[in-house]
Amino acid sequence: MRYAHVCYRVFDLDRAIEFYCGALGFLELKRFPIRDEAINVFVAPAGSEDTPLELTYNFDRDEPYEIGTGYGHIALNVEDLDGTLERLAAIGIEPERPPYQVREGGSRLCFVRDPDGYRIELVEKPAA
Repeated sequence: MRYAHVCYRVFDLDRAIEFYCGALGFLELKRFPIRDEAINVFVAPAGSEDTPLELTYNFDRDEPYEIGTGYGHIALNVEDLDGTLERLAAIGIEPERPPYQVREGGSRLCFVRDPDGYRIELVEKPAA
């Protein structure tokens, strides 16, 4: 068994793609229409194309989805957390709180939210 992908249902496909492909620099890998019901757009960071994020947009949806209390987040490793946060701030995306470490000497991290409210953890590994 092998991990395949994660799926999010998104309310505004253009905003979601702008966030993931524009703000975070993901690659758009492929689009699959599902009859006249929906479209799936697969995106992934460079180097992670074999485990993409599936953004599903349902054509008949007229209100945002409820995320629920069971969802946690996805985590992305970044080389330069401060630089990433500066790029995101320039387009109006702010972290939930300033970067922090869970334990001394551990990774620096912080959380941002995508246009649909899904939490994204940005993790900067400590220098070796």
